[in-house]
Order: sequence, then structure tokens, then C-alpha cells
Amino acid sequence: MEKRKLRINGHSHLLPYPEDIPDFMREKEIFWVDKDRKFMLQKDWSRPVTHSSFFLNEKLEWMARNKLDHAVVLNLSQLYGNGLRVEEMKKALRFQNDFNAGIQQQHPSKFTCGFVVHPGFVNSACWEIERCVETLGLQLLCLPTHYMDTIGTWRCIFDEANDPIFELANKYNLAVEIHPYDGEKFIKLENTSWRFHLIWMLAQCADAYHFLTLNGYQEKYPNMRTCFAHGGQLAQINLGRRIQGFDGRPDLFEGKHHPRKAVGHKNIFFDTLVHDTGSLELLINNHSSKQVIMGLDDPYPLGEMENEKQSSYPGKILDLAKERKIINQKEYEAIWEDNVLQWLCGEDKLAKENLIKRILS
Repeated sequence: MEKRKLRINGHSHLLPYPEDIPDFMREKEIFWVDKDRKFMLQKDWSRPVTHSSFFLNEKLEWMARNKLDHAVVLNLSQLYGNGLRVEEMKKALRFQNDFNAGIQQQHPSKFTCGFVVHPGFVNSACWEIERCVETLGLQLLCLPTHYMDTIGTWRCIFDEANDPIFELANKYNLAVEIHPYDGEKFIKLENTSWRFHLIWMLAQCADAYHFLTLNGYQEKYPNMRTCFAHGGQLAQINLGRRIQGFDGRPDLFEGKHHPRKAVGHKNIFFDTLVHDTGSLELLINNHSSKQVIMGLDDPYPLGEMENEKQSSYPGKILDLAKERKIINQKEYEAIWEDNVLQWLCGEDKLAKENLIKRILS
């Protein structure tokens, strides 16, 4: 009998319950959730909890309702640690990583969880990678597109100063997730009309993709597989401009890799969260469907959630893509299962088999 194809969500988020967040996080105003579970908060910042599936038990119910077999839980963007004092940053990130590890250990059939490090402190980041992999059993490294270094300068994650981080990712055969945040802290525009989520986060992904490919990390670290959140959406429409810029001004790119070399590379993935089939078709035309994984970004309102106004539901964009013949049935199933497994496990067949067993258990 043919094995049932799995439905794996490669881009999900989970909030701790208020009582699970250590007191120091609230006292230092780093991050907390109010006791009524209505808001997530930081110093001078709050955001409404817009869906009950932000929390574990409700998430499990939501997954069952939507026939989702498994979810890849990324770190919370609010816990990248930018601008925090060193010791506070280490404690906050360690809390996030221990929380995610606990979720994976308690619900191995339902969740694969990521861990986060701060690239501004490379030695500490490497120690935390070793701890998360060797002690906690985590295999997904979550990194921001940009981070603040020790002198307050904002840098792209694919700065060559971070090579020790990527060397460890390569050594441990890690999947890597690149996700944008904190744009309003270094892009000098008024934070209005949600511009940093609707426009600049996509530009941040494009900027990170630009430097990953220019530095040739997809070849330099062959055991590391990188996925860009939100389809790396502006990177898709911008590909031709980057190629023309490289060809037209070679003096600006001495020692760098041509953008064409990275197009469709087996170690670079993008999720489906681009919100319309035209953008998804461009992504697939650029890189082929093999480099695309399902990503719902649940339960955020910019994720693919139940939405009556848009007649939306988790998985709708892929259903529409199949209906409009952008992809076929085989490609559809691969985006839900095979491609996610390939991103998470790479060429490690045993790891892939064990993950499938864990999901089916």
C-alpha cells in the first residue's frame, strides 16, 4: 500500500504560556505575555495575540483541525537579543532554546524546533550551537537577516566575521532558517502603516540572500542548507537587477561569486509564504519547485491562517497553484513533505528516516 504523504509546515511559531516565562524576562522588560494571554510585550512595545494557536495545546488542536502532521517551530523574532546587555541576551536566548527543546522532546511526533544564537558574540554563539546540538538534540539553527555587533553597527548575517558559525552548521549538518526582524531599528523611517512587516522585512531577506550568494556559502559549506522566510520574496523580482549589476560593475564584486551560480542551488530553499500565486510562480520559475517548502507562518496575521475576508485557510496558496497548473500533484506533495525533509536532513538518509518515524509514531 502506498504511504500517505505527510503535510509538514516548515514555518511555524509558538509562544510560551505566561507562567512559563521566567520572572527576569518581565522584570528586565525583555519579553513576556500578559496573564490574560492577550498581548506579547517588550519595553515600549506590545502586540496583540491574534489567535489561540500561539500556545501549545491550542496549536495542537489547530494542527489536528487542519490536518497538519508536523510543524517546524522557529524561534520568536522578538528574542534575537539585539541591543540587550550581554548577560541578559545570553539568558534570554538560552530560555528560548530550552523552551523549544522541551517542546520537541515532549511532542516529538508534532514538532521539530529551532534554536537561536546572537552573531555579534561569535564565541558564545558557537558554544550555544554545540550545546543545542549535542545536549538538546536540535538540528535547526535560526538566524536573523541582520544583527547589531558589539559596537552598535548593524550587519548582514552573511558577514564573513560569522564564518565560525557557518563552519559549525556545516560540521553538524544543520538546516538554517533566515528570518527578518528589527528593521525599524536601523532603517530610518517612521514606523507607520506596518511598513516594516509589509515592505522592509522582504527587503531584508533579499539583502541577506544577496550576500549568501555573493560569498558563495552554498558551495563553501555544502552540508548547510539555508531557507529564507517569506519566499525571499523581493529576492525573486530582483534577480535580474543583481545579475546586471554584477556584470556591469565587476570592479565592485572582486572575489565574489556570480549571482547566477546560486539560482536553483540544492542547498538554498524558500518557503511558500508569498501570499499570491503570481509570486509563487516566479519563485518556482527561478529556482524550481524542488527548492520550495511549505511555510504557513502561523499563527501570525500575515501567516496563512483562516480568514473569512480572503476566503483563506492553511495551505490555500498551494491548492491554488495546483489548480492553476503552476505545479502538478507530485510537486505539490513534495513541497508539503519531501522538500521540507530535504531541507531539515540533507543527504543524511538515516536522519530523514528517523524523522519520518518520529512523525508517524
